[in-house]
Amino acid sequence: MVSVPNLDLLEEPYSNEPELEHSLHLAQIVLLLTCLEWWWQQRQDFFAAGNLSIYYQPPELQSKKFRGPDFFVVLGTERRPRGSWVVSRENGQYPNVIVEILSRKTAKTDRTTKRDLYQNLFQTPEYFWFNPDPQQLEFVGLRLQAGHYQDIPRTDQGWMWSEQLELYLGIANNQLRYFTAEGVMIPNFEEESAQSGEIIKALEQRLEREQRRVEQSESIVQQQGEELERLRRYLRSQGIDPDQLTQSYN
Repeated sequence: MVSVPNLDLLEEPYSNEPELEHSLHLAQIVLLLTCLEWWWQQRQDFFAAGNLSIYYQPPELQSKKFRGPDFFVVLGTERRPRGSWVVSRENGQYPNVIVEILSRKTAKTDRTTKRDLYQNLFQTPEYFWFNPDPQQLEFVGLRLQAGHYQDIPRTDQGWMWSEQLELYLGIANNQLRYFTAEGVMIPNFEEESAQSGEIIKALEQRLEREQRRVEQSESIVQQQGEELERLRRYLRSQGIDPDQLTQSYN
């Protein structure tokens, strides 16, 4: 538990979180944030942040207690930038979902102290933790039931359904990702742009094939027309009227 003395009550305090321990942690936090923002790009009723302080002590006190989850989501609030999340100034709201990224320094605290805090004080409905180290992959999901965290059931793929986000969370390529109820992985903006580029390229290639097919068909029709005209000229050279032959055939 950490405290910051003499914060100006008239201003929103800035986040006071330490630097991340590993580049994997930053990459994972950014991935969770950008993918959710892409998926909810039309929504204005949530706040999602990474490595941002949550101040949960009343503002009239001289010092404020805070915790800084690696990633959290608050639902039913205004979507706007914030320097921190001050519970007393946000209608008493705590996060609906918290994700901690484990490291050697924080793993024990994430599994014990923070779990108790999020369960008993924050009463956060869903708490996940994830170790991105490929040699020590660990993914746990907990849901608050009757005031206590219980394990969230896993699918055959090891995914866990978030009732708050209405998405699955699961591991793909050693990263924690979101999946729809249909099992489609949620992309971030960069991945979506790449996928769109691939789709456009595929459509362009298909159009080129269709154009070549049409050109080939037109060439065949032209060749057949030329063959027919040569045949008509030959028949005339033999004293035969090709038009009469056509009428007789009909």
